[in-house]
Formats: sequence, structure tokens, C-alpha cells
Amino acid sequence: MEDAILEAAWAELSESGYAGLTMENVARRAGTSRPVLHRRWPSRTALATAALAQRFAHAAPVIPDMGNVRDELCLLLRHMSNRANSGELQLFFDMQKDLVAERSSFTELRNRIVEGNQYRAVLARAVERGEIDENRLTSRIASLPLDLVRHDLMMTFKPLTDEAISEIVDNIFLPLVGIG
Repeated sequence: MEDAILEAAWAELSESGYAGLTMENVARRAGTSRPVLHRRWPSRTALATAALAQRFAHAAPVIPDMGNVRDELCLLLRHMSNRANSGELQLFFDMQKDLVAERSSFTELRNRIVEGNQYRAVLARAVERGEIDENRLTSRIASLPLDLVRHDLMMTFKPLTDEAISEIVDNIFLPLVGIG
């Protein structure tokens, strides 16, 4: 039933956007009732977040072991950047007012939606291969490539160029975490 509700929520978000998302329409589409939705998701923001999380999980790229951290990071950031063409980025902005009202933030929203398993796997392989120094990999530095891509996407609403991705990886991130 949860999958059906989240699929119905995503369909409503896709058709009507966040502004048009209502618990009534999702319940009707999923063949259930508002109280059923409210038991699991206390607000439309919580429901939209869960629908986005499910959508991101289904569309999550698998980053193979390519033998070096640079190529793996560039591929991951390219996948992330290409999402800017979808309406998902607009949803984040549309949810902003409700996030503030619920005393939440984009960071909390991101943490609920994206677990970053592929990114952690890329970093773990790089540590194993001796390409990056684990001691230099603080949480702020580790999040830097993803944060820079998100910032660029939010500022331009356009995918990053290959040059911009290379600059983030080669000129900013790798020098901060590299061995030596």
C-alpha cells in the first residue's frame, strides 16, 4: 500500500506540482483515505519528501569501480547534474515555504531523500586504493563536490558542463583530500 500511495503522490506532483499536491487527491488516486495517509505522513511536505525519496532510489545510478576516483566522481557528478533537467529541482523550491513553517531545511530534506550510498562507495574505494587520505576527509570536505554541484544547479537551473565538473574534482576536491 505504501508504494501505491507514494506512486500516487509522485503522479500528483508530476501533474500538479507541489502547489497542487493535496492529501485528498493522493488518497483518491491511491484508493485509500486521508487518515491512512496522515498516520504515516503528517503533512504534505512529509508525503512529498517520501515520494521524492522513492523516486530518487529508483533512479539512483550505480557507479562502477572504474579503477580511479577521478573518473568515478566525474560520472557520479554528471548523473547528479543531469537531474537538473527534470522538474524535481523546482519541487525543492516550491517546498521551501512549508519547510520553513515546519522548522526544516534543504539540508534535512536532502538527507531524507538522498542517502548518498554511491558517493560513499566511491570514496571508500578511493581510500582503499590509496588515492585519498581518509584523515583529510572531514564531513564538510567530503560533501563539498556534491554541495558545489547542488549550488550550481540551484543558481542556474542548468546541468553543469564537463569542464565545471572537472574543475570541481581536479582543482578543488582532489587537492584537498589527496595523498601527500
